[in-house]
Amino acid sequence: MANAASGMAVHDDCKLKFLDLKAKRTYRFIVYKIEEKQKQVVVEKLGEPSQSYEDFSACLPADECRYAVYDFDYVTEENCQKSRIIFIAWSPDISRVRSKMIYASSKDRFKRELDGIQVELQATDPTEMGLDVIRSRAN
Repeated sequence: MANAASGMAVHDDCKLKFLDLKAKRTYRFIVYKIEEKQKQVVVEKLGEPSQSYEDFSACLPADECRYAVYDFDYVTEENCQKSRIIFIAWSPDISRVRSKMIYASSKDRFKRELDGIQVELQATDPTEMGLDVIRSRAN
């Protein structure tokens, strides 16, 4: 287990599942949560390759913070098929202050464990991570 600067460890499964998403495209998305009692980041949910962005955003709780990675496929103006790995720090306004602080202080260290993230988003409500936002950031 990797040790995070904020005292949060990163469970090995977090990195292994990310590598599967990145290299093998086994998953469309991964949702991570911090287990405060164990002081570690763990995988909460894995999305199948066939799942949509709507399925992904429905997995993020309305009142709790999460980290998430989404494998975004798109077509460029030149008609090229491309893919970007998007990291989302989900921190809803109505989540607990302590939770927001823990997620914010652990984010950079956790993100470094996931080698290959191409775009980062910080979102406090669903409009900040809509498909239009992701599409504009992916280019």
